[in-house]
Amino acid sequence: MQLTREMLIRHPNRCTHNAVCIPVCPTGAWQATKPFGFESTKCLEGCTICIQACPSGAIYAVYRKAGTVVEPRKAS
Repeated sequence: MQLTREMLIRHPNRCTHNAVCIPVCPTGAWQATKPFGFESTKCLEGCTICIQACPSGAIYAVYRKAGTVVEPRKAS
């Protein structure tokens, strides 16, 4: 069964609003104005640059496997 990325989510309580995700995104999927929205149609499948760049771990991916959403692991 194939695992595909459904969407990226920015956790509002963990985001420091330093906007590190905006300049590192190669397609401009993260909007540069508050509330720093995300345009999923611009996001590249398999790209994790913004996830890796986020200093607070506020961005995480939600995946789908065989039609079922796979719950993201929560930070402990």
